[in-house]
Amino acid sequence: MAYAEVIGDPIAHTKSPVIHGFWLKALGIEADYRATHVTSDELSAYFARRTLDPDWRGCNITLPHKEAALAHVADPGDVRGSIGAINTVFRNESGEIVGTNTDAAGFYAPLADTDLAGGHAVVIGSGGAARAILFALSRIGIGAVTLMARNPLKGAGLLAAFGLKGDVVDFAAPLPPADLVVNASPLGMKGQAPLSVDLSPLPQSAIVYDIVYAPLETELLRAARVRDLATIDGLEMLIGQAAAAFELFFDAAPPRARDGELRVLLTT
Repeated sequence: MAYAEVIGDPIAHTKSPVIHGFWLKALGIEADYRATHVTSDELSAYFARRTLDPDWRGCNITLPHKEAALAHVADPGDVRGSIGAINTVFRNESGEIVGTNTDAAGFYAPLADTDLAGGHAVVIGSGGAARAILFALSRIGIGAVTLMARNPLKGAGLLAAFGLKGDVVDFAAPLPPADLVVNASPLGMKGQAPLSVDLSPLPQSAIVYDIVYAPLETELLRAARVRDLATIDGLEMLIGQAAAAFELFFDAAPPRARDGELRVLLTT
């Protein structure tokens, strides 16, 4: 049977099998989608094995492999030169194993009706997910980005790579009065350190976006709702990026009209 999967370390928290399984069942497609634990040391061997498996349609990639996986796949779209990280690997029509990134589109989808051009965004984190988010922000014309990163040199390099104006600060720094705050780090995720941020400097029009989805109601989102700020939870990006990957794996568009049912399934 044809199958795709999600790989990462850790992987027990993932909701991707629920999402893809829901769509496969809804469309009557005879295929499977599973979660596979892969450590950094196992990444090369993993791709070597899967490349030889004719039933394997590809994989989604989560922490900590989004950058390292680029070394094991073809990159005809030059994702390395643009975003610098991949979250999806698929077998193209020629049978070649190709990497791409659907995180940027998944991140942007719930912001599509928001005018952030010329605005100020805060991005917390500097890993593979942050790369996709910074790429998306650069494409919508964000005015400035404050990047919260542990490594200031890496952070400055990221802003420069995406042609973004702004600054790099430590996680303990106070927030500027930004239009958008995005948690692109694993902080606040189940099993990870908490993320505590003072949102008082934000204007009432600000949007707080947390890509963490386990738990769905993070401390950051709770704090934003106490202030009646607009919020976007991690399922928005997760479902959006999964939809683009699903088409690449199974050559069919997922039934997005049933997103309401899917969210209920993911939160019960």
